Amino acid sequence: MALAKPRLNALAVATVGIGYYLGAGALDPGVLLSVLVGSGLVAAGGAAFNQVAERDLDALMSRTRSRPLPLGDISPAAGQLFATVLSVAGLVVLALGANPLSAVVALATLVSYAWIYTPLKRRTSLAVLVGAVPGALPPVIGWTAATGTLTVEAWLLFGIVFAWQLPHFHSLAWLHRDDYARAGFKVLAATDPDGGRTATHSLLWALLLAALCLLAATVGLAPPAFAIAAAGFSGAFALLAARFAFDRSPARARTLFLGSLVVLPLIWTTLVAGHATL
Repeated sequence: MALAKPRLNALAVATVGIGYYLGAGALDPGVLLSVLVGSGLVAAGGAAFNQVAERDLDALMSRTRSRPLPLGDISPAAGQLFATVLSVAGLVVLALGANPLSAVVALATLVSYAWIYTPLKRRTSLAVLVGAVPGALPPVIGWTAATGTLTVEAWLLFGIVFAWQLPHFHSLAWLHRDDYARAGFKVLAATDPDGGRTATHSLLWALLLAALCLLAATVGLAPPAFAIAAAGFSGAFALLAARFAFDRSPARARTLFLGSLVVLPLIWTTLVAGHATL
């Protein structure tokens, strides 16, 4: 359970389900179950691969040193095997229970997270942009499972999650910047002494999130009123980012982080409700 991190991956799996619902003309319970189980297994495998790769750095960070690999409760070989079995099983479930394209997108998610983003964040602060790619692909997995195609709607869903992730991660990284610096992770917050760039990036991405929510109406994902409501929630989130930009205190960063946990479910609820009225 510690390697698979099911609680952390629950939001990603829920986002897969939302992508499936928004893309499906009619819900197929068997396909929906396959896409949820398959994507959940792949996400769990990716989390395990990440912990195997970063076990030495996790041992240096107070919030991660109690994970099973730094403690020696699980060997790296066992962790690698566990991650491989989960990932392969998830890809097979997606390919057979949904369609091959959804499995390809899930594989891209796994590869970009475990073998591109994970080593890259030791080298450059730009890694957070790379890491936002696998984080934004779950709704695309769901959309492709429902439609068998990659369309503009799928990429808009990708963009919404991509833009949301940056304030979410920057605020968390600012709260734990000393830990990240100690472990050698080149996240922006660890290389930004006064937090000015971290907060500015958070604000800009929050504003982009609001603009992308408005576009949901133009591509037919939701009626204009619902898209405007989603943009309104994003605007409130941008206000939290603006407050962080003017006062880069731990309290403001924590408020922005907690706001990120609220705003994405609100956006999805609004778009799903709007889609149901189409």
